[in-house]
Amino acid sequence: MARKPRETFGSRMGMLLAMAGSAIGLGNIWRFPYTLGKNGGAAFLLIYVIMLLFICLPVMISEYLIGRRGGSNPFRTFDRLAPGSRWRWMGFIAVLASACILSFYCVVGGWSVKYLDDACSGRLMGYEGDYAQFFGSFISSPWKPLAYTLLFLGMTGLIIAFGVRKGIERMSKIMISVLFVIIVLVVIRSLSLPGAVEGVRYMFVPDFSKVTADTCIAAMGQAFFSLSIGCGTILTYASYVHKDENIAASSAWIAFFDTAFAVIAGLAIIPAVYAIALMNGTDPDVSAGPGLVFITLPGVFQSMPLGGVAAVLFFLALLLAAITSAISLMEVVVAFIIEELHRSRMRAVLLSFVLCGGVGVFCSLSFGPLEGFRLFGLSVFDFFDYITSNIMLPVGGLLLAIFAGWRLRRANYLDELTNGGSLKLPRWLALTIYYLVKLVAPLAISLIFLNCILS
Repeated sequence: MARKPRETFGSRMGMLLAMAGSAIGLGNIWRFPYTLGKNGGAAFLLIYVIMLLFICLPVMISEYLIGRRGGSNPFRTFDRLAPGSRWRWMGFIAVLASACILSFYCVVGGWSVKYLDDACSGRLMGYEGDYAQFFGSFISSPWKPLAYTLLFLGMTGLIIAFGVRKGIERMSKIMISVLFVIIVLVVIRSLSLPGAVEGVRYMFVPDFSKVTADTCIAAMGQAFFSLSIGCGTILTYASYVHKDENIAASSAWIAFFDTAFAVIAGLAIIPAVYAIALMNGTDPDVSAGPGLVFITLPGVFQSMPLGGVAAVLFFLALLLAAITSAISLMEVVVAFIIEELHRSRMRAVLLSFVLCGGVGVFCSLSFGPLEGFRLFGLSVFDFFDYITSNIMLPVGGLLLAIFAGWRLRRANYLDELTNGGSLKLPRWLALTIYYLVKLVAPLAISLIFLNCILS
């Protein structure tokens, strides 16, 4: 029986929003604000943009280019572009990385479902104790976080089950549009608070005295991981893109959307933290780490007028951002199962749910009943976070840059970048992108990798 033709995105806007949704995730709302806070605010932001333009964007363009040229899941794509070589195992690493990331990512996604539920019911704003205790009692429970984890993963799988156009593309259009409107509303409320201007100044008036080598590494790492480079999401989505699409322009737009949303998320959080600290006569703490969203912010919302509404909007935005990224991670695994194990999309989704959900159960329980269980000295959640963020993604990004710059012939690279010469991309720009990937990116990514390993 003849196989169904491979799906593609139905429109350019749908493709851009789906890819932007892949990049826009918990890293923008959950990770970016506290990373900005820990590394000097505006100075960090400036370095972040520089790293994005000259290192991460060229590598992203290359992953996009490789994915479209290969036209398949990561494993088969590298097998097609470098037949008979071991490069296909780099594609398998990308699939494995996406599965591992999704396994602990769905736990945090489940937390966002829980907090949205509590914000809507009034339990979050009605809590009178310490929010660190509120958060701790939830994640240490044996069943509640587990149920929310599987619910989040099930919501993700349900969207993917409808396919590329009816599921991923359609829902990305809706969720990214709603997400943008919601986060802008939260920004307006945050900026309207007395004293919020100090938070804005912190974000946009640079203090270069705080810049160190670690600041530069942190900025490069945040830009690298924010775009999800090296885990196969861009490559897989690119395999659904039409051959006449302008790769460089699309990549630039996606990077712009991702960065703009990270900055907007920062404006939703940091000025509010400054304003409430001024109101309470305390020092603002914008470097509170991951707890900034789940421990610090609920207290901020509780202290502000109309904080209950702001909390509902914020945690709805957090959930939508988490789902758009989770969709892209699961689709990498689903595409691999469909094309390599020859299963239907529905069965591939169910298998992905079982595999990632099974590991996700252990990640969730590592905050409760399995808290004492250790893998190489780390909890199960921290272990999967560490090996993906510190090993799999940097190695995947490094191999990607090496493949694009050294294994893929320059003529083939430029041919794909210019759509076979039909796209009149300036030659100097095309060559600049190529040599940034070939020479600069491998060195920069190696620095990230060494910093992660040695720190």
